[in-house]
Amino acid sequence: MSDFILTDVTDGIARITLNRPKAINALTHDMMTAMYDALTQWRHDENVTAVEIAGAGDRGFCAGADVRALATVVADDGPYLAFLETEYALDMLIANYPKPVTSFMRGITMGGGLGLGGHADRRIVYADTVMAMPETKIGFFPDVGIMMQLARAGAVGRHIALTSATFTGGDALLLNLADESADGPLPAPLFDATWIQECYESDDPVEIARALEAHPDEAAQQAGRELRARSPFAVHVALRALNRAGRLGLSEVLDQDLRLADSVLPVDFIEGVRALLVDKDNNPQWRWKTLEEVPQEAVDAVFAYRSSWHA
Repeated sequence: MSDFILTDVTDGIARITLNRPKAINALTHDMMTAMYDALTQWRHDENVTAVEIAGAGDRGFCAGADVRALATVVADDGPYLAFLETEYALDMLIANYPKPVTSFMRGITMGGGLGLGGHADRRIVYADTVMAMPETKIGFFPDVGIMMQLARAGAVGRHIALTSATFTGGDALLLNLADESADGPLPAPLFDATWIQECYESDDPVEIARALEAHPDEAAQQAGRELRARSPFAVHVALRALNRAGRLGLSEVLDQDLRLADSVLPVDFIEGVRALLVDKDNNPQWRWKTLEEVPQEAVDAVFAYRSSWHA
């Protein structure tokens, strides 16, 4: 059992508390293994009727997986897929759990944290909930099965997946990433932004970027700048993966996540984590500098594992 996971059972309710508040409860491999083991034990325990998952501290539910630790494994050519296999297995276990699972997604809930809470049966958000799938900032793509919801959310899902944009609990309700608000009606600004609907029609990231840059709304132009700052390779992969996910179930999306990760992580991920989280210079040197420079064949190669299945 990890020191960063607290568990207890009271009156039939089993509770998991992520207990790493200084890191906004970022998930280590040990934490995920401990949660998986606890959930596996409780599923056969007649004294447990329901499960609740919450985060310690006042900053957030979970900032995501500990990507700095993962980047070290990738850099050392270690078994980096083992980390993701554990994470995705935990997400799938929660999604298919035979007893009701409630997640309390207060504050910062991002990346792997959204994967952890977003597949529960009852997902509660708050006025202070701040969500994101920020993977393209670090040379990766939105994973943990969340592409399933984003793909079905049209232009707003594309905007979130490609730019790493933050969104509110109100947006999450409309994205089917949450079920209820603990704080009454919540704003959903991304769904109110008409420029998002107008700029994300293309299946070509270059055309999307140019549409954003040419739009008269300053918010669209800012989104264009943000899209240009992301890993160009990761953006291309993310959009194609998103389009495919629209026709896949959760287990298939998680399978796609794992297969794509095998090829994508060695490209820009180490550099993205360095620039954003280690040196914090926010000056990543991506393998391909612009969206226009990413070779189609490089993207095709990532998806070659299923070459007979066309996007």
